[in-house]
Parts: sequence; C-alpha cells; structure tokens
Amino acid sequence: MHPADGPAEEGGYPAARLRLLQDEAAIGPDRRAALARMTDDWLAGLLNRHATAAGLSGTALVAVGGYGRGELSPRSDLDLLLLHDGRADAGALAALADHLWYPVWDLGLALDHSVRTPAEARKTARDDLKVQLGLLDARHLAGDADLTAAVRTAAYADWRESAPKRLPELHDLCQERAERQGELQYLLEPDLKEARGGLRDATALRAVAASWLADAPRGGLEAARTRLLDTRDALHLTTGRATDRLSLQEQDQVAGALGMLDADALLRQTYESARTISYAADVTWREVGRVLRARSVKPMLRGLLHGRTAGKGERSPLAEGVVELDGEAVLARTARPERDPVLVLRAAAAAAQAGLPLATHSIRRCATAGRPLPVPWPAEAREQLVTLLGAGSHTVPVWEALEAEGIVTRLLPDWERVRCRPQRNPVHTWTVDRHLVETAVRASALTRRVHRPDLLLIAALLHDIGKGWPGDHSAAGETIARDVAARLGFGARDTAVIATLVRHHLLLIETATRRDLDDPATVGAVAEAVGTTGTLELLHALTEADALATGPAAWSAWRGGLVADLVKRVAAHLAGEPGTEAREADEPTAEQERLAAEARRTGGPVLALHTRSEPPTGADAGEGEGGPAREPVGVELLIAVPAHRAPGRRPATAPAGTPGVLPAAAGVLALHRLTVRAADLLLLDPVDDGPVLLLRWRVAAEYGSLPRADRLRADLVRALDGSLDIPARLAERERAYARRARAVLAPPPRVSVVTGSSRTATVIEVRAQDAHGLLHRIGRALDTAGVAVRSAHISTLGANAVDAFYVTGADGEPLADDAAHEVAKAVEQALR
Repeated sequence: MHPADGPAEEGGYPAARLRLLQDEAAIGPDRRAALARMTDDWLAGLLNRHATAAGLSGTALVAVGGYGRGELSPRSDLDLLLLHDGRADAGALAALADHLWYPVWDLGLALDHSVRTPAEARKTARDDLKVQLGLLDARHLAGDADLTAAVRTAAYADWRESAPKRLPELHDLCQERAERQGELQYLLEPDLKEARGGLRDATALRAVAASWLADAPRGGLEAARTRLLDTRDALHLTTGRATDRLSLQEQDQVAGALGMLDADALLRQTYESARTISYAADVTWREVGRVLRARSVKPMLRGLLHGRTAGKGERSPLAEGVVELDGEAVLARTARPERDPVLVLRAAAAAAQAGLPLATHSIRRCATAGRPLPVPWPAEAREQLVTLLGAGSHTVPVWEALEAEGIVTRLLPDWERVRCRPQRNPVHTWTVDRHLVETAVRASALTRRVHRPDLLLIAALLHDIGKGWPGDHSAAGETIARDVAARLGFGARDTAVIATLVRHHLLLIETATRRDLDDPATVGAVAEAVGTTGTLELLHALTEADALATGPAAWSAWRGGLVADLVKRVAAHLAGEPGTEAREADEPTAEQERLAAEARRTGGPVLALHTRSEPPTGADAGEGEGGPAREPVGVELLIAVPAHRAPGRRPATAPAGTPGVLPAAAGVLALHRLTVRAADLLLLDPVDDGPVLLLRWRVAAEYGSLPRADRLRADLVRALDGSLDIPARLAERERAYARRARAVLAPPPRVSVVTGSSRTATVIEVRAQDAHGLLHRIGRALDTAGVAVRSAHISTLGANAVDAFYVTGADGEPLADDAAHEVAKAVEQALR
C-alpha cells in the first residue's frame, strides 16, 4: 500500500498527520483526540480494503492501551490487536496482518501488535497483567464489532473477578517502578510516564476504579493527568523523538511550546501534577488494602462478631476529637471542626505521633467546615504544629496530605511561594517545600541537644522560605520568618531568635569549610552574628539538620567536625574566654619541626601521611554497643620543602621560597586521585638553617586505597625540578574523562574578594565546576600573580567547588583593594 492511502486530504494520512502536528492552534486534548480519529480512519480503511479484497470476514481491529484511550501523543506507540473468530485461513490472516503492520512501520511509527482470537486474548490476559490492563482500554476501530464487544466484556468480568489477587500484583509493579525511576515530583530530569506520580500511575488508578473495589480521589486528578500528557506532547514535538524523559537541555523549549515563562514554571507545574497523582495513589492503595483485609476475614468469623460492631471496626482515642479507625486517624463522631479551629492541627499531630495516615475525608471535612485560626494563633495551635513537626519521618505523609487538600497554605500563606518549587542545584534531593519538611524531620532527632526544641523545629520549617522571593533567600527569609513567627503567636524575643536562625542558617557551614578558623576575625564575625550561646546551640543543630536534609554530598563526619570546632571556638568567645590573637598554625608542631630539619638535611621534599578518624556526629552519635564507632574522615599529609627547591622563575613580588610549591603539590595529589579538603601553608625561616615551606593537607582518596608516601615524594621531586609535566598529564586525564562522561554545560567560574573576613590576610574565594586539577590551576594562577598563599579551605558540594585562599603580598600583609581585585580577575581569567 502507498502511504498516501487514507484520509481524503491531499497527500493522504502522512500529510494530514503532519499538518495537524504543525497546527499551533490544535494542542492538548483536542489534538490528541483529532490525531486518534485520523489514525482510526486510516487504519479502518486499511482493514476494510484488504479484508474485503481477501474475502475475509470475522475479523476486527482493536486499539488498546493509550491508543485505546484515544491519547495519541505525536510519537506515541500504536497498540493494536487484530481479532479473528478462528475460521480464517492462517495464510490469509497473516497476509492481512502484514497489510496493516507494514504501512505503520513505513511511516516510522512504533507498533505493538498481536493477532488473537477472543479466547486467546482472554487467556493471555489471565497470564499477563500488562495485557489484561491494556484490554481494559480496548476500543473498536473496524471490522466485526461483536468480537470487540466480547473481548471487552470478558476483560472487565475477568478483571473484577481476579482483582483481589491482581491488585496486590499491580501495586507491587508500581512500587518496583517507583524504586527504579524515583519520584517525579522531585526529579530534575523526570520520566513523565514511568516515575512515581507519572502517567503509568494514573493508568493504574483507572484500573483500580474498574475493579469496583476502590476509587481514587477525583479532585484535580484528571487535570493533573492532562497536564502531563500536554507536556509529553510538547516534548515529542520539541525533540522529534518518542521520549518521556524531560531532560534539562529541553525544558526551556518545552516550556516555550506550552506558553510558559521558563523551565522552572514547567517543572513546578509538572511537580504539582505528579504530587496530585501520587497523593491519589497513596489514598487509593490504602483503601484497596483496607477492603482486601476486610474481605479476608472468614464469613463465619464475621458472624461471631457482636452485632453492633460487626464490620464497623473499633475506635481508639488519639486526641480530643480524634480517633483511630481501621488504621487511620479520623475525626471522632462528636468532633465539630466548625467550632474548633485547632482541630485540624490536633488531628495531624495525633496522626503523625501515632504513625498513622490522616484520613482524607477528615481533612476535607476540616477544610470545608473548619473555622480559620485567629491571628496570632492560640498557644494550643502553636504547640500542635510543633508536635506535628517533631514526629520524625511520620510527619512527611501527614504534611503531604494537608498540602494536597490546601490546608498548609491556608495556615501559612507564605508556603505557596515555595510549594513544588524546583531546586536546580543537583546537591539538593528535594523541592524547596519538601526540603523544609525534611529539615524539620532531621531536626526532630536533634531536639535533645537544644534548650528550645520548638524554636529549632519552626526555624527548620522556615529556613529556606525566602527562596520564593528574589534576591538573597536568607535575607528575604529573615523578614518572612519574623512575620510567620508573630502569626504563630511567638513573643518578640523568640521571634528574634527564629529570624536570626533563618538569616544565618548557612553561616556555620560556610564559615567552617571556607574560612580560616585560626583567624580571630573569623570567630569574632560569627559570634557577632549569633549573639548568644543559646542561639549558637540552635544554629548548630539547624545547620546539621539542613545539611542532612539536602543530600548525601552536603554532610559528612569531616564537615561535622569542622562545624563543631567552629561552634566550640565561638562559644568560648561568647563566654569571654581569652582568645589566641596569633594563629596556632604559626607555631610548628614537633613533627613539623622534625620534617623541616629532615628537608634541610636532604635538600629535598619530605612527606608524612597520617590517617585521621572522628566519631560520628549528630543523631548517629552514641549508637551501637561500646560507644560510637569512629569513621575515617581522610588523611593528613605533611610536606616540608626547602625553599631553594621551589620550581620556576620567582616573580619579583613573590615572597621568598613560596613560588610553585602549591601548584606542584596540588598537581601531584590530583594525579594520584587524592581530593584536597583543606590546606595550610607555613614558611619556617630560621636565620641559620635556611627557610622551609611546610604544607599541611587534609586529603581523601577518590576511590581505592591511598598511594604510598614514597611514590608521592618521587612525583613531587619531579614536579619541583620540572621533569614531571603536570599540566600535560592532567589535560590527558581530562580528555579521558570527557570521552566517558556526558558533557555538562556548567556556569563559568567566579572569583571574588571577600572583605572583612580576616585582619591578617586577603581572602580570595573561587566558585567553579569541580574538576581534576582545579586546585593546581588555581595555585598556578595565584603563583603567577605573585601572592603568597597562607592557607586554603576547600569545599566541594556535588559538582561545585567553593575554595577560599588566604593570601598576602610580598611584605606578608593583606593586599590593597585594587591589587586584591586584580588578583581575583587574573585567577578567573586563568580558569576560564
């Protein structure tokens, strides 16, 4: 058959299909329905023409699956079933199938096809759950309509009969798929079909409804499914491929095709749709489980139950106006939400504390009949909110149920700006709103460490609330937190503490990992921002909870140790204990003196490696028998280099003995796949013995075991004498990585001068894409600029590196402002 066979328009089906897909006015459900009708007519014409020509009767062409529902996206598969009554000649039937399938393939369309009798279709469906689900959407296209009707009738009858066995199997498939694909509402590159909350789950809910055992909450469900289908249509047209994955590089184009502002607006709408479907799935599968459990009780046993309670379940009190019934927290018969504005929070807190889901009908009753809370809130409402947030992991499903019914934004209007808001940084696991709830969950495990658990939990819930507004989210969040805290009924002093925690929730982690803790100015700045030891205690717990809720790259024993060290120093400062004006690192240890002496004696570099371990911090501390286990947090590497071994030509402005050592050492470590976490540099310059440069590094192996110290020393000697071409070796490795990894479009590096961070040095901060040899390139750039690096503080979050370098001029003093900005500009140019 010629592909032009089909509709009467000029060019036949292919041309008509193309015109429809290019028509910008025909979008959404209308286009999908029009494409399905057009395809129906084409395929019906094929069947009728060739069946008539072959003299075949007793056949029918049936659309199943998504095509059966009339939901044809531009690149959707065609799911077709050719039914026959079993009387046709096998050869003639095969020839008819070829006349149907080959034109579809010739147009480049994907096809899922089968040829069966009604009995065979029924048997296959009994053996294969996916086939049975597809038949629930069977739709007649052409031929003998009685054959199609017989298959549909049998499919529904078999499904309802086998539902008690098949629904748990379907639920298991949904859970397995969710584990593989993740949750659509949190993924930066979600699969619109397969991820949890996607189109597959929406189809599963239709199958549950067809079983007559349970039904999904209908509010917003069809609209959510339609939005996901519209997004998939735009994705197909944008990419020209049959893909369901919404990749980062295609999101702006898809958003434009849908008339949206940008990719963030697209993701937010996608997340909202997925959240609606996920919530409906949770409620539906819970109802399925309840029904199946009730059916499993033997009739005789049910007959022995007391007449008044048979089939009704027992009610166990949980809180005033809240009881447990059939594994859910529900409103008591005497509860009156129209008279009790705190009831919804009391029910949510009771459900979370009991580890129970909050019944949907109870939430909706509170939403429709409940009185709004007065502002400021009464003390009981505030206490119930804190109780809900302190319930740990059980908080999450209850909070999501409240969000699904619009309760959260009614209680906290500022929540709307962060709801379903995506976070583009891959370090973050969750959307902004879910991250806030997860932070409260993590903080609940730390409440025994603080004197005011209520302030900690509220600050955890609000710490990123400013991300819904332009500008610095910490500064915006401080203002919002003040308003929210006052709304919740906190007094002026507590409100000020919550606002301070939100304003400075990043202060400890950023200072500990990017600043010199031995510099008195660092500790003084943190102490001034925090103000009191009580606020410092709360901020320490909030910092840990925030990092743990962000993702695995944001917290480690090493980071926890740095933060704890900073907190200890700031607490001492606030307590008025005398500080050390001189940096402790300026006084070499006995081992450093020994290494320096050995370096002078041998005339070459000397190395020492020490594995360091720290006990776990936070909620993990104290677990297990025999006290907390100690875990390795890296290796301390000490290097002593005689100043005369410094490589290269020394710039006129460089301090004696320092040029080239930092980039040489950093390059060697990179070649040996060692990640640098921190670095300190100290020049020992005794009058008689000659200067020695001491470098103290905190490093960790990327993978595998640590290299031997003698190999590190041998390569360092070669790097210092110029026989090891580090830039060439690093470039070769970078090319090898580029061949194996997908190209990532990273933002350009940014180098800035951080003012007010130190009285004894200038702080140059580098933000760049993490890469092998990055520290080596930065060291070379600083070396070329003629400045001395006193210490380096390395911080890596996922693919992002944020490194701070304390530098001085040739006179050992901080750089002038103009000179500092010139150095920053030179480093940025070198990295670009």
